[in-house]
Amino acid sequence: MIKHQAQKAPPGQHRHCERCFNRHCRAPCEPSVSCLVISCRLHCGATFHMCKEEEHQLLCPLEQVPCLNSAYGCPFSMARFKLAKHLQVCPASVVCCSMEWNRWPNVDSDTTLHKNIMKETLNEEYLDTALALRDQKILFRTLKIADLFPEWRRKDEVQELMDEAMGGEEGAVGGGACASREVDDRLSELSQQEREDLAKDKEGMDLGSYKTWENMFSKEHLACKVTGSAASAGQKTEEASKKAVSVPHAASSTEKAKEVPDNAEEAKDQKPEQVARNTEMTGLAPWQEGVLERLKKEVGVGDYNMYLVHHGGMLIRFGQLAACTPKEKDFVYGNLEAQEVKTVYTFKVPVSYCGKRARLGDALGHKVPTSDKSVDTSELGINLEELPKTNIVEATLLCALEKELKGHEISEARGIDGLFMDFATQTYSFPLEPFSSSAVLADILDEESPPELHVELYTECVTRRHNKSSSAFTFTCSHFFRRDEFPSHFKNVHADIQSCLDGWFQHRCPLAYLGCTFVQNHFRPDGLKAKVIYSQPLKTFAIKPEVDSVLAESGKCSSTEANRGRNKDSLSSLPVELIKYIAGFLDSFSLSQLSQVSVLMRDICATLLQERGMVLLVWEKRRYSHGGTSWKARKKVWQFSSLFSRVNKWQHSDVACMSKHLQECPFYQVERRTDPVLLTGMTEPREQTQKTLVSTFGRRV
Repeated sequence: MIKHQAQKAPPGQHRHCERCFNRHCRAPCEPSVSCLVISCRLHCGATFHMCKEEEHQLLCPLEQVPCLNSAYGCPFSMARFKLAKHLQVCPASVVCCSMEWNRWPNVDSDTTLHKNIMKETLNEEYLDTALALRDQKILFRTLKIADLFPEWRRKDEVQELMDEAMGGEEGAVGGGACASREVDDRLSELSQQEREDLAKDKEGMDLGSYKTWENMFSKEHLACKVTGSAASAGQKTEEASKKAVSVPHAASSTEKAKEVPDNAEEAKDQKPEQVARNTEMTGLAPWQEGVLERLKKEVGVGDYNMYLVHHGGMLIRFGQLAACTPKEKDFVYGNLEAQEVKTVYTFKVPVSYCGKRARLGDALGHKVPTSDKSVDTSELGINLEELPKTNIVEATLLCALEKELKGHEISEARGIDGLFMDFATQTYSFPLEPFSSSAVLADILDEESPPELHVELYTECVTRRHNKSSSAFTFTCSHFFRRDEFPSHFKNVHADIQSCLDGWFQHRCPLAYLGCTFVQNHFRPDGLKAKVIYSQPLKTFAIKPEVDSVLAESGKCSSTEANRGRNKDSLSSLPVELIKYIAGFLDSFSLSQLSQVSVLMRDICATLLQERGMVLLVWEKRRYSHGGTSWKARKKVWQFSSLFSRVNKWQHSDVACMSKHLQECPFYQVERRTDPVLLTGMTEPREQTQKTLVSTFGRRV
């Protein structure tokens, strides 16, 4: 009879309670056996034994738990069944907008419109211009000049790069000892406390790579041990044979006594050798003798071929496999017969084909004699100082996208035939001093010079070129929003406004190609007296309501009185509760602007951060004394997003027709001609022109 041993109950539970799930259990309360049946203290409806109360707290839907994003800054705690619904409005559930668009430089197009736009004062209603200037600033901060024009680096930096390259070559030849000394010096500089912290800290360690390398080194170490033991065994056998030949047969008792411990030592040395030989004859390692013969007997053909693929290099090194086929094993043909080689032309030259005589090698063709020589700007007979200077912005934009924009590189090599090739080197002369290797295009531009627009006004969501990955002219929105705000942002900003700036939402004058800067915004939110603007501080689109003239005048009067120090503005004089109630109706964009008005408004807006704002983590990079780095969350920042009120419907604005502007457009020049012009029928003789129906039929009769 088999007896089952009773299993011990988990700590904190009883033997009966572990398997009891009866809500109406009436088992008597006994120590270490069972306990009382109770109900949930939060009244969720569950009934269980008292010893399972802690386990029930992990599942109870009414238990108060922190938000799932508490590690990212969410301060709320709620019942467990509300977690899923809370994630939709969680301030730490932040989404980054990844909308992309392409913009190309205006190096090939006419820049008259761009120049006229930059001459005027930038208006917040010029949406396409403001967005283009935003993208241009981002582009100028990302283009490194040293990558495009390395010859314009500073001489001291070029010398440092050459020294580093020479030092790297020296270290590669004989720098093993130097590297070990540097490591020892670094370790000696660390204090005992830093060493202990470094040993306890697991950040920056790649344990997966460590295990992989440790496995490889252990195999190599084992192979070295096996080869070393085999070599030592061979040396000892040779020494023993030499001693046996040199020592005479007659030996004294003292010599025999000396030979006894020697023989014992040899016997001890032979034991591990025999063990190693036994393992070599049975193992499947690449360095063990006869491994291929054993594999043929133990595994199939597929596994055998896979073993050769993975361990072929080691088998060749250890002599288990020949690197090339021996000469005596080469396959030799028995009888070789000569075969006739026939050339078959399957391509028929079309009749309309006409090739160049110079390319076809026609002897009758006239070919201009040519010679290979290097051509430089010095052969022009002009000093380098007299050559025209290149615009740094246009040259940088052209070189950054020369293959994307032109389809080929400026200095691209071009093959003429199989022997000759044309190649060139493009150099530029800038009216600037040599710059550092970390300088970008925005650092080199003169701040006092008038602003210019070097990119196109209109964007493209799908590139017109074949390759987009290497394009430096791709921009992203990169604004952060709460998860419940992102759909409204994408619909109103990207789908409604930005994608319709090229003639639908915003309409430019038809003569804009001549330089006219007139713009009309055709749409506004339905039921609101507001207009769409572009906010330069927040770098996003927004809706600006039209303020009544009476309120604007009263605001000006109150601002003048406030400057005199007599009283505050009319809004700040209201009770704090009323101001907070009014601020609850504002959108996130308006709240972010209201918080910058005064200290009072900032404190009132701060009370709405947890309900309407979002929290972000600010990361910083830490460097340790041993050279490692890691990223740490330094602080949590609360802020409002740049989302304006949701617009479900747009309506046409009350703007004048574009034809009225054309009547006053300075670029609309009417050409008036007073000279008479002959019509088509006036060029024929008069007799033929004066024809009637009667004369036509009269001739036929």
